[in-house]
Amino acid sequence: MALLIKTENLWKTYDMGEAVAVQALRGVNLEIPRNEYAAIMGPSGSGKSTLMNLIGCLDTPTDGRYWLNEQLVSEMDDDQLAFIRNKEIGFVFQTFNLLPRATALHNVELPLIYNGTPAAERRERAAEALAAVDMADRVNHRPNELSGGERQRVAIARALVNRPSLLLADEPTGNLDSQTSAEIMNFLERLHNQGNTILLVTHEHDIAAHAHRIIKIRDGQIESDERTR
Repeated sequence: MALLIKTENLWKTYDMGEAVAVQALRGVNLEIPRNEYAAIMGPSGSGKSTLMNLIGCLDTPTDGRYWLNEQLVSEMDDDQLAFIRNKEIGFVFQTFNLLPRATALHNVELPLIYNGTPAAERRERAAEALAAVDMADRVNHRPNELSGGERQRVAIARALVNRPSLLLADEPTGNLDSQTSAEIMNFLERLHNQGNTILLVTHEHDIAAHAHRIIKIRDGQIESDERTR
């Protein structure tokens, strides 16, 4: 099976000054094939957020190598990483990160604006992405006119609009009630069934249970890696 993500002996060290160094990751080896639905779990300080930042090309490792979609991104500079982030990765955050004064359609358009997609194509693709998450009737609504679940669906549409290789969801239900959380997780399952690769970062066992593979991290190392279905 073709690999989308491969890390080899990945280390991340943070220099805290006065000869104090924190080893956030300690030689992580990880392989994620295409069309995987995996959850990364771990307590606070375990290294899961650091690993997510490296996989998401938001940070670079201190040592080791990381390939995304057969590209050695651990060797790239900031401009190259920004290009890869926009092209290959769709992000879904706990806090939605929507522009408050922009409509749902414009919020979803943003990644396409950054990569220079023509205006007419942008609007068409943004409308398609919103329809894919059952938000076609909310395209002209602003975030304050939407429920928490609807805002997260707009955020998921924005993450999908560039047709990324990887959907990276960081605590995507952290600000939602249990019923709305279940709805969002059903959307992610549907997206996975449509062929999307999803990597979920969470500390909640019931949310991680939706994934087909659970990777647990402790003290900067993979503690366990198990398929659940």
